[in-house]
Amino acid sequence: MKNIISNNLLKQSLQAVAIIALVISASSVMAKTPTNLDDLLAQLAQGKIAQSQQNKQREAEFSAKVNQQGRLLKKAENKRNTAVKLSEQLEATFQNNEISLANKSDALNKRLGELKELFGVLQQVAGDTKSKFQTSVVSAQIPNRGEFLDKFAKSMGSTSKLASIDDIERLWFELQREMTENGKVATFTREVVAADGTRKPAEVIRVGGFNLVSNGKYLEYIDETGSVAELMRQPSSRYLATAQDLSDKPQGVIPFALDPTGGSILSLLVQAPNTQERIEQGGTVGYVIIAIGLVGLIIAIERFIRLMVMGRKVNRQLKTEKASADNPLGRVMLVKEQNPDLNDETLELKLSESILREVPKISSKLTLIKIISVVAPLIGLLGTVTGMINTFQAITLFGTGDPKLMAGGISQALVTTVLGLVVAIPMVFIFALLNSRSRSIINILQQQSTGIIAERAEQGA
Repeated sequence: MKNIISNNLLKQSLQAVAIIALVISASSVMAKTPTNLDDLLAQLAQGKIAQSQQNKQREAEFSAKVNQQGRLLKKAENKRNTAVKLSEQLEATFQNNEISLANKSDALNKRLGELKELFGVLQQVAGDTKSKFQTSVVSAQIPNRGEFLDKFAKSMGSTSKLASIDDIERLWFELQREMTENGKVATFTREVVAADGTRKPAEVIRVGGFNLVSNGKYLEYIDETGSVAELMRQPSSRYLATAQDLSDKPQGVIPFALDPTGGSILSLLVQAPNTQERIEQGGTVGYVIIAIGLVGLIIAIERFIRLMVMGRKVNRQLKTEKASADNPLGRVMLVKEQNPDLNDETLELKLSESILREVPKISSKLTLIKIISVVAPLIGLLGTVTGMINTFQAITLFGTGDPKLMAGGISQALVTTVLGLVVAIPMVFIFALLNSRSRSIINILQQQSTGIIAERAEQGA
């Protein structure tokens, strides 16, 4: 079929070329203008002869090309047949390899038996151990332990490769070394990232697998970067004191604040707000309460010192008959000396008047302290109400999905209440103490006044 189509195409091509050649020959023959009919006939005969020669030449060329195309076609067919045979051979080989591989896999599984379960356990242990090493502070001293475990776990995940004795012993060694290091307090030197971002070598003390300490500060191990850095916020001073003791005296038995969770509890401790931050949570109301408390404390100190000095002078006046004007009792006694001729009733009135003049000086500002002890919890209650209003506004705007949005208002409510009670409770005790001292001085004045009247009455009798 292909040969018939090729011959038809060849004949059509030859016809087209013959027509083109005839036209070209006729053109070349007709190029010369004939002068008569004989010249015209001669030109036509010459053109026909030239056309026949050209056609024969072209037919020969096309015949040669047809043979060449046949050879190329036959060569291509042979190449295709060879490729088909090779494809069939490769397909047969692939199928045979699949069957052989399945048979060998079955034979391997049968031979493994219980060892396959053992290798599965080894793979699981390697993965768990790698996760443990990522968070262990021992890796700060012994780095790159997870690389072997990662390769070991990946190799065990493939059935084509089994764990060797060396790999199993290495896994056992790493587990044993981790347990051994967890029971040691080791000191080593490595680069530490300070809180300000600077890096410098420092002596690091590792307390088992729990904490890292350097220069009296707690450190953390960052597995992602393999670095050791100071905590941005350190725990309270009572914990830092134990860390400082460990840094100063790494030998012997030393009390130390240990985090058995490896850093979880410590991270919660450093997030707890300190005293200043708690006060700031109270906001404006909290600062007002503190200011009132400071004013009350200053007044209380002033009154305590004044009453103490006044009490000493009164006690000293009790031991002498000579009246002195530098204390309340002396000034009351001077009334007797200044009015020796008055009768008993008039003298009693004079002494009562003198005592009444001394009472405001003795009880001065005590009422203000009492007012502060009452007002402070009320202001704290005001802060509580304000904080709850802020909390409900946050709930109205954002809902209850995020508790952090409500934490600010709740903190203000609780902190202001605490500050109000912290100010009020001491003020109550201070007021009671100062009031007792002032009452005792006033009682002494009244007793001595009564004694003076009784003495005058006895003398008159």
